Amino acid sequence: MKNYFSTSFLILFLVTSVTAIAQKKNISLEDIWSGKFRTEGLQALHSLENGKEYAVLNFNRSTRSSTVDVYDYKSGNKVRTLIDTKNVAGLDRILSYELSADESKMLIATDLESIYRRSALGDYVLYDLKTKQLTKISEDKIQEPHLTKAGDKVAFGKDNNLFVKDLATGTVKQITQDGKKNSIINGITDWVYEEEFAFVRAFDWNADGTKLAFIRFDETDVPRFSMDVYGNTLYPSQQVFKYPKAGDPNAVVSLHMYDVASGKTEMVDLNAFDSYYIPRIEWTSDKDVLSVQVTGRKQNELDLLFVNAENNKASLILKDTDAAYVDVRDDLTFLEDNSFIWTSEKDGWNHIYHYDKTGALINQITKGDWEVTRYYGFDAASDRIFFQSTENGSINRDVYSVKTNGKGKQRLTTQTGTNSAAFSADFTYFINTFHNADTPYAYTLNDAKSGKVVRKIKDNTDLKDTLEGYTISEKEFSTINVNGEALNMYMIKPKDFDPSKKYPLFMYQYSGPGSQSVSNSWNGSNDYWHQMLAQDGFIVACVDGRGTGLKGRDFKKVTQNELGKYEVEDQIAVAKKLGAMPFIDADRIGIWGWSYGGFMSSNCLFQGADTFAMAIAVAPVTSWRFYDTIYTERYMSTPQLNASGYDNNSPMSHVAKLEGDFLLVHGSADDNVHVQNTTRLVEALVQADKQFDWAIYPDKNHGIYGGNTRLHLYKKMTNFVKASLGN
Repeated sequence: MKNYFSTSFLILFLVTSVTAIAQKKNISLEDIWSGKFRTEGLQALHSLENGKEYAVLNFNRSTRSSTVDVYDYKSGNKVRTLIDTKNVAGLDRILSYELSADESKMLIATDLESIYRRSALGDYVLYDLKTKQLTKISEDKIQEPHLTKAGDKVAFGKDNNLFVKDLATGTVKQITQDGKKNSIINGITDWVYEEEFAFVRAFDWNADGTKLAFIRFDETDVPRFSMDVYGNTLYPSQQVFKYPKAGDPNAVVSLHMYDVASGKTEMVDLNAFDSYYIPRIEWTSDKDVLSVQVTGRKQNELDLLFVNAENNKASLILKDTDAAYVDVRDDLTFLEDNSFIWTSEKDGWNHIYHYDKTGALINQITKGDWEVTRYYGFDAASDRIFFQSTENGSINRDVYSVKTNGKGKQRLTTQTGTNSAAFSADFTYFINTFHNADTPYAYTLNDAKSGKVVRKIKDNTDLKDTLEGYTISEKEFSTINVNGEALNMYMIKPKDFDPSKKYPLFMYQYSGPGSQSVSNSWNGSNDYWHQMLAQDGFIVACVDGRGTGLKGRDFKKVTQNELGKYEVEDQIAVAKKLGAMPFIDADRIGIWGWSYGGFMSSNCLFQGADTFAMAIAVAPVTSWRFYDTIYTERYMSTPQLNASGYDNNSPMSHVAKLEGDFLLVHGSADDNVHVQNTTRLVEALVQADKQFDWAIYPDKNHGIYGGNTRLHLYKKMTNFVKASLGN
């Protein structure tokens, strides 16, 4: 007997499936940039010292007030409110907060004015949680206020100088006098340190608040860079700042120690060491010992120094070297006996090491062909180190614990994707943040010993419900073998994908050293745009080529002195291999990227004229000669020593090969990758008689955002993709 029921069921299933797809909405650019797909999180999470509670910054939309609320870890119940702006006269909002070490005071930012990527000028107040008294730190906008451990003094930067305020008396003392714009900076990093060493506050209190160590930047010989700011007035103004381009002079840095009791400041002599850069300073567990990390201009040796604050003498504790470069990390942690935790790639993968206070290796704590990606801390009571790693695959992250002898390693998270942890002060619990390509951010409370979930906190259910009404394609992860390497890849196909059809391919990448674009993580704005293109009949693919991160030292550092060579070879080879697939139209392959990705997409189109039909480059570097010293020289040495590496891999050297469609976009006020990069490429293209499209967004920085800007940009890019690669 024929199974008519099975056939009928199949027809019904197909009709139902097609109907369900048809009923779902398509993603629009307006949806993406209106914030419709924004995720919820835990803002300014801070574990209290009792280990049983944590504080979170909340905003009440009905009362328009900010609160810092305390919750019980185990139950999740709110147990008290530390501050509510509606009950505090003179305080309208809280942008960020910091608790003093004894949790009796709260340092609050009430207004912030962005300077560069990480830096800001702001208004700050100190709130006494016992007396409910509010004290303004300064009548002027200041930078990086930092409390002593006792909470009795606060140091801050203003007008390139450092100040200390005694909170008991209210007196303010200016401890440096020579600060001057575009000349001398005390205690606050210059542009290139902020951008490439990723910190702003270059000063630190010792444990008892008797000493303040700080870095001084002498920018006198650093060349100036100026940007026109067009604004709305008849004549534009100029933003002028010191920006050292590859091969040019950097700020001369020096280390200084201020003694509170005497009021005197002394320079610490570092002449015995290659201290061209001072990328980190941090007091150890000993109030009289300051740790200092220094590196030379080549950045292939990182030295850890200890400075004796009683005589300001520095001694070498640890030397980390690499034939290419040594990354500066934030994992250095001092234990009670002043032994310390350090992470290094010296065995070919980033792992955790334990050294005694003299710099003698106690042991290597983690080992294996995988990377430690975060160090969370050490629990002395259980003798366990907590960390995040890629042991479960380079596109995933998990939280682990291990004893300091390297034994008893335990995976504390179970879901495959991206897991990260925020531990309670006593390491009893951790709040796990989990997400993957299919799951938006979900927060759970976990037991730190077993990893067992204690309770759910938040899981972005509303966003999941919203997305149920939209056409969403699966992000398919795989590897692709080219140039002798298995490269991580994801592909997004149209929801109604038909393998008998041929589809245009649009590739996305970033490709910068140590970066990762292919990760099992939740959507960003570009992911939604790629989904939108997939619903319009495009296949989107992303591949992390050689030079990207999390697959070992050798894979990452193969691009040394040749940025843009191996990465371009890989993207072209991938495009050729994907183009040979029966469902991809090899004549309609495009590529795009932003910043380093724009450098790459330009190179791919120019050098891969027989492969790529189009490219979009947003805010691209077009010659590493135009970019800053610290980043560029870390990977390329100086142009004086490596001219061919700079020029052979520059898109400007290959403009004559352009055959496809090219869209070039930049913000005119980009302080990071200057619009000079685009104007010089434009001139090269014009002189080569090559047609292309380009757009400059007035007064927009590297992010090209503000008001309607992002929507306009992505409309322009969408129209360009469809016109170039569409049927």
